[in-house]
This record gives sequence, structure tokens and C-alpha cells, in this order.
Amino acid sequence: MDRPVTDMALVAACETRIVNAWPAPTTLVVDEWVVRFANGYSGRANSASSLREGGDMDEATLTFVEGLYRQAGLPPRIRFTPLVAEGARERFAARGYRIETASFGMVAELDGGIHPPVDGLVTTARAQDDWIDGVCSHQTGPKRNRDHLSAIVSGVRLPAAFATLLHEGRPAAYAMSVAERGMAEIGAVIVDESLRGKGLGKRLVLGLMGWAAAQGCRQAYLQVDQSNGLAFEMYKRLGFRTVYAYETRALDI
Repeated sequence: MDRPVTDMALVAACETRIVNAWPAPTTLVVDEWVVRFANGYSGRANSASSLREGGDMDEATLTFVEGLYRQAGLPPRIRFTPLVAEGARERFAARGYRIETASFGMVAELDGGIHPPVDGLVTTARAQDDWIDGVCSHQTGPKRNRDHLSAIVSGVRLPAAFATLLHEGRPAAYAMSVAERGMAEIGAVIVDESLRGKGLGKRLVLGLMGWAAAQGCRQAYLQVDQSNGLAFEMYKRLGFRTVYAYETRALDI
């Protein structure tokens, strides 16, 4: 059976904007690849991604990139998006790159109309200490490190909304959105585990979709772990469609 045709232009539009929406403190460009370092906080900010269709690395370039990660004390990571050439994917996998996470890239059309305000939603143009502390308090492992998260979000140089949703007067959910050239990423969506099932995630994302539309964006995009079925279904109900799937693969140091 033929594989579905992927909208490569839309994939590239998302992938190039992701670099700016979630900026790693150190970023290098190696040929058509962006190679990012963020102290191990999140696979996306500590991996190599192709920015153009047909992305490939010869042996010397791959060895060079792997060496950069090892010097930083990080495992080499490559995001296997549709922009990576099929032959390169096969060679990287044969080299020992193991699947760490698998995600979907999703996009929703914004109608450009007036979106009603979401009660209890508070946004700031810069990440404040209470937002950073709140996000880290609901994370595990390396993502609890507030200094490393702060280093990422403080690097955003585009219009942004760092959102906190209040429930009964207390912070209950967090997310952020960054707008660039007609598209806005929605990310870092976290809902207090004790308050899940109350529709807080839906309200939070709707609020940021409204913010994105007010910025003049025509589309919103996000990434969701393929194992997070509840979030995936929520995003579908909000109008997001799956544009591509990808894997983040790591090579043991």
C-alpha cells in the first residue's frame, strides 16, 4: 500500500520555527542541520534536526556532530523527521541510534476571528519566575531543573505568551506560545495531575489559540508524544490534525 503523501513544505515551516520557539542556549548550523545544546533539558533542545528535505550527513560530518555532543557530556541525538533522507535514517539506525521518544507534529487552522477570553487565564510576554517554578514543579528528572528551563525560555526573541490557568484562584496549568511569520507554536502544556479531567488543558490551549489569532497567525502547531493518547485526542477535538510523525533517537555515549 502506498504511503500517504506528507506536506513537506508544512513540515519544514514547523521545523524551522521550532528552533526559534524553543531556543537552545547553544545552537550550531552544520550544513542543512541545526545542532542544539541545552544542558540535557528536553530531547528537542539537545538534538540535531534537518532543516531541509533530504537531510543527510556523510561519515565525517556525523562523527563531528557526535563528538560535539560527547564533549558536552550529552548523548548524540537525531530527530528522525520526514525531512531526513530515508537512506540516512537507515544508516543512523544501523549505527545504533535507538528510539528515545516518538511524537506527532500537529497543525490547526485559525479562523482569524475574535476568540472569547478564557476565565482565569493569565499571560505574560516574558517567562516570570513563578511560571518557571510552576512548570518545573510538575516535571520529573532533568526537566525539574529551573536554571536549564530558564536558559531556554529567556532566549525567546519573538512575540510570546507564557500562560498560567487559575482554578479556584490557584495555578493549575501552564503552557506557552510563540508566534513567528503567521504560525504559532503551543508548547510546554502541563496540567496539575490532581486536577486532570476538568477540561483545564482544553481551556488553556483554546486561550493560546486565541492569543495566536490576535497576533495575526493563520495556524497553530504543536508536538505531542505518540504515547499520550488523551492529549492527542484533545488536540484533535480542538481542530489539530497530524501532519507528520517523527522519532527522537539517541546514541549511547
